Amino acid sequence: MDKSPEAFRTISEVADELKVPKHVLRFWEAKFAQLKPMKRGGGRRYYRPEDVALLRGIRFLLYDDGYTIRGVQKILREQGPRFVMEQRPSVEGHDKKVGATIEREIPDVAAEAAQSRSFGRPPGLSEKGTETDSEDLDSVLKELEDCRRILTSAKGS
Repeated sequence: MDKSPEAFRTISEVADELKVPKHVLRFWEAKFAQLKPMKRGGGRRYYRPEDVALLRGIRFLLYDDGYTIRGVQKILREQGPRFVMEQRPSVEGHDKKVGATIEREIPDVAAEAAQSRSFGRPPGLSEKGTETDSEDLDSVLKELEDCRRILTSAKGS
């Protein structure tokens, strides 16, 4: 027996429908203030149809469109929950693009690279660094500092 589209849903039903674990839904509630399921005795959550639509949009932006949590928070702040609710996978070959004014968050590539590599000598650097190695590293450092300046100025505007 299926529920009507207007019926409230439990966290288990929503988790099954969106194919995400229940703890992810609870985490999203903490990250997105717009998510406010009704809570009954014992803290049991009941999601309204609007809550499910918003969760569906958040899931699409995070999992399918590649946004970060901060990116989706920015979209919610600037475009509102209705905009996020309308986000869904393309249907019949028509791509649905998120507004052109929304920019994706810039990933912290350096931090990701540092976490994924073992700590030690950079590849290609000999046991005793040569003058060429030092010049190469200085060149890379200067380029990274230039990138940081560009990103900092872009972030400030």
